[in-house]
Amino acid sequence: MIKTFSQKLTPPFSGLVHIAESDTYRALTLDADIWEIQYVNRSHIRVCTISSNEIKSRTRNADQSTETADPKFLEMLHFLCEVELPFKARDFLEYWLLDGKDQTPLALLFSCAEEAQMSKFPSRAGWTALPDSVMPIQKTEEELANNKPPVNYRLESLISERAGINSKAAWFNRREEQTAIFPPFMIREDWVEADELDLCLRYIERQAPRLLMLQQLTQTERQRLESCCKPHATEVARLCKLYPEIIDEQLISALRVEARLRAATAGI
Repeated sequence: MIKTFSQKLTPPFSGLVHIAESDTYRALTLDADIWEIQYVNRSHIRVCTISSNEIKSRTRNADQSTETADPKFLEMLHFLCEVELPFKARDFLEYWLLDGKDQTPLALLFSCAEEAQMSKFPSRAGWTALPDSVMPIQKTEEELANNKPPVNYRLESLISERAGINSKAAWFNRREEQTAIFPPFMIREDWVEADELDLCLRYIERQAPRLLMLQQLTQTERQRLESCCKPHATEVARLCKLYPEIIDEQLISALRVEARLRAATAGI
């Protein structure tokens, strides 16, 4: 039997990894196209990295061949050929950095699916932003003129300041917790100063193609993120197969077409 699930990639949050796992092999993907297949009982040693098209080709060839192949490996390949994505998330245990004033959730640090995994995460209470080298955020002319640090770093500093010198963090079970207010995009947006709110919003807007993979968003929240994706067609095209819902189908389709045209032009 092959079980499937997904979980957040942290720290810092950079998307969701989708996992299909049998008693012998596990397959992981970040974009529904490239899969890494690993051994389950050998410290997750990598067997191969393979694209969806290669998986289909290998299963066809295996079905037509008289040679003997590992039946468990073929079982996984056949499964991946027919599988429907995204997989349901199961990492409902979340470790949140707390606001220094009211001790409410401020920014998500880690998540996991089982209580036994909780002790494996660092106990430090510090949030890190996705770095500018991975997710560059365009600076304003004023920021460029004043040689300001990246938005990512400045937001990271703001959240650290808000958590306080003796920062604290706490685990929450999102299936059971009904009292705490959890920011839908995993960082608080209720900043008092306009410049602080601006940094927060620009970070969320830039991270929108990744945030759309989250599975607990309302339609209003999802629509807001989709409207932020217009400058990031290539990322949307790469990740959209893992979006649990699309509100503006016309917009996302247009961005996928734009990404294909860009790729074709780059290949000339």
